[in-house]
Amino acid sequence: MLRAHLSLLLCVLFALPAPAAEVDPATRLEHALTALDSVRAEFTQDLVAADGTSTDHAAGTLYLKKPGRFRWDYATPKQLIVCDGERLWLYDPELEQATVRRVRDSMSQTPAMLLSGQAKVRDGFTIRDGGRSGGLDWLHLVPKASDTDFREIRLGFVGEVLHRLEFTDKLNQRTLIELKGLERNAHLADALFRFTPPAGVDVIGSAR
Repeated sequence: MLRAHLSLLLCVLFALPAPAAEVDPATRLEHALTALDSVRAEFTQDLVAADGTSTDHAAGTLYLKKPGRFRWDYATPKQLIVCDGERLWLYDPELEQATVRRVRDSMSQTPAMLLSGQAKVRDGFTIRDGGRSGGLDWLHLVPKASDTDFREIRLGFVGEVLHRLEFTDKLNQRTLIELKGLERNAHLADALFRFTPPAGVDVIGSAR
């Protein structure tokens, strides 16, 4: 379920403008989340081990629409993660298997609770300016809770556009995500966020 937890958390962070010097980072993030209704973007995702070795690569398209709905279409390798606000589905067509969980259960142990709108960014994270490196302006977020999947999150901006996200877990593995063609408040059909398992697919779990 790591990708599911990551997906929930990322949806909290997408489409955020770079922090301005005259406004504290937490306030700027909260304002951006309030103004964000939907997101569409292409992405690449890489998992890098603590020794710097790349161990996994994926790419695809993501969609986000409030309240609490998102869809990650992984093209390579083929996989689908869909959330309708109440149920979280992970579908692997190669394995002919779909896993479903209630969103509140999946979110209970991660900072992704922010996605529900029941907490402010500053309640879940310590936020600070990360300076500039690699041509990007960085923002650092550290979860305040100790029982989370990630110990640090770095957001990299080009101008006002979120371009790169880096998640470091407790084993010092890093998940690196590059965004391209990000569209804020794009028109997204509600049908994108509904999932019905195809005939013959093995369904694991229950959303009841």
